Amino acid sequence: MKPIKLKINTKTQKYSIIIGSNLMFNISKIIRDNSINFKKCLVVIDKNISNKTISQIKKSLNRKKIYIHFFKASEINKNINNVNKILDILLNKNFSREDCLISVGGGITGDISGFAASLFKRGLKFINIPTTLLSQVDSSIGGKTGVNTKYGKNLIGSFYQPNLVISDIQFLKTLPNREVICGYGEILKHSLIANKNFFNFLNRNSKKIINLKSPFIEKAISESCKIKKNIVEKDEKEKNLRKILNFGHTFAHAYEASLGYSKKLNHGEAVILGMKTALSFSLKNNLLKKDEYFLINNHVTNSKLPSNIKKFFKTQDLKKIMSFMLKDKKNYSDKISLVLLKKIGSPIINKEYDKKNLSLFLKKELSN
Repeated sequence: MKPIKLKINTKTQKYSIIIGSNLMFNISKIIRDNSINFKKCLVVIDKNISNKTISQIKKSLNRKKIYIHFFKASEINKNINNVNKILDILLNKNFSREDCLISVGGGITGDISGFAASLFKRGLKFINIPTTLLSQVDSSIGGKTGVNTKYGKNLIGSFYQPNLVISDIQFLKTLPNREVICGYGEILKHSLIANKNFFNFLNRNSKKIINLKSPFIEKAISESCKIKKNIVEKDEKEKNLRKILNFGHTFAHAYEASLGYSKKLNHGEAVILGMKTALSFSLKNNLLKKDEYFLINNHVTNSKLPSNIKKFFKTQDLKKIMSFMLKDKKNYSDKISLVLLKKIGSPIINKEYDKKNLSLFLKKELSN
């Protein structure tokens, strides 16, 4: 199947997303074809990437001066100390703004690499090679970079668009099913906030997509990327429309932080649980009709996505969850800002609710 090329045009950067199979053999050609020139590069690689893939990347970039930095990707390691380690290498090896940083890994690796790229001499060239389904359909598009702190998730960061994104489907075949499910959650989110026809496609083909069957997986990735592309192009810095991409995320980030970013619940699973909570809250507040709620709910169940927050939290966790929701970066007052759903394809942004209202709702969700 011929690679799919999507063009992203934001106010700060124009770049391409290349989606296809076995692209690692042709990195140099893809870079040349997209008019990106540099003499040396630092490749930040997730430690989970196989030696065979690392050899392919080195071979494809053999005409460049290459430095390799291995990074153990986890939410706990997504911190300012690991950004400083990357910056230290760039400074030590005397990189210029015309050189390049290449990220090979999932969303966490891309986030800290992109943040380091944005800080170094106020910005050097950045190429993102996302290796998980979640990063291919979400974090690699749109230029959000950042790190976690003890106060919450992604509270320190920047908007910094890459020069190129290369999404190789071959990487997905190495992922455990749990990781594929996480990426599918973001694909589902994109359909819910933007396109009922795409949701119907997912409803018919979710098992084929989760099993990485061609051409269903390629279509799911490209359609998902198109939705995010259209939103990011209209609102790069999340002033208004781009907020819809946070559907389910206020709950999700609080769930992750409450568990100390442990492996019990990873980001994609938290997003699925967060969307499920946001759907329940939308129904309770008479924003979403019952038939649409049950249509989505049945899809979550039939696709075997995580759906029960009681598996992870008890009512005594409520205070901790609420404290993280109050610190969420999307809040502009002492109320909590949520993205909710009116119907599939029609999200609602800037809905604010007080702590007591949300606390009572979550208490019921955790005790029912």
